[in-house]
Amino acid sequence: MDCGSYKLYHVHGFDSRQMLEDYFSDTPDMIFAEDTLIRPIENLTKTFALGQIKGDVLIDLSVGPMVHHLYAACEFFKHIIVLKVSDRCILELKRWLDTRTRAFNWGHAIKLHAEIEGKSDQFKEGTSDKEGKVRSAVQHVVTCDLEKENMTDPIVLPPADCIISCWLLDNISKDQDDYIRYLRKISRLLKPGGHLLLYGCLHLTFYTVGKEKFKAFSYDEDFARKALVGEGFVIDSCKVKKSTAESDLTDYDLVIFIAAHKEK
Repeated sequence: MDCGSYKLYHVHGFDSRQMLEDYFSDTPDMIFAEDTLIRPIENLTKTFALGQIKGDVLIDLSVGPMVHHLYAACEFFKHIIVLKVSDRCILELKRWLDTRTRAFNWGHAIKLHAEIEGKSDQFKEGTSDKEGKVRSAVQHVVTCDLEKENMTDPIVLPPADCIISCWLLDNISKDQDDYIRYLRKISRLLKPGGHLLLYGCLHLTFYTVGKEKFKAFSYDEDFARKALVGEGFVIDSCKVKKSTAESDLTDYDLVIFIAAHKEK
């Protein structure tokens, strides 16, 4: 398959359940755990634990139907609004939210949260209720069109105190201009002074879900920093770590986590 025939996440969509199995499961041969589970959970948990990021509304704009990144946030926000570009992602997410049969089991992510928070005893005793808290906090799952001026039209969202975006900009942007354009749209959903938490992969050109290959936007730390500053953000923290995964499914080599706030 040549690069020109790669699919695009927000145009073609993918098998949402297969994505979870390929990149977020707890199977013994799942080599992405460090990058897709442990590091996002660790970074978000430590960031929220500082106590500076909290409020009424958190908006999640992330790729796929994952929920593990929201466990750290549910203690600090009254309402979580999840935006998705794919109906398949929404169906998969709602299967978990409604505790339906065949919902993806995120028990391994709950265990990781407990370990990172130093509450492994609660997990062992079954007293942790992270999943219930997330389900209560996620009050709206909304389809969004990234090309519309108001991406949730006709719904008008309340300004967010915080936005989490994991891998979305990597997967929807064709080039630097696209990345900045979408970043600007995301910024409009945020209150002045609100926080943006970005997690992504650097030097990523493609990823595979099942037998389908998808194109991704390749960028580096310097570009990410300049893009945020150019759109009126102050970077509070930036962490870049080398990937531990080697796989034919994708080709990134670094993961990045940025915590920033929007200038008032």
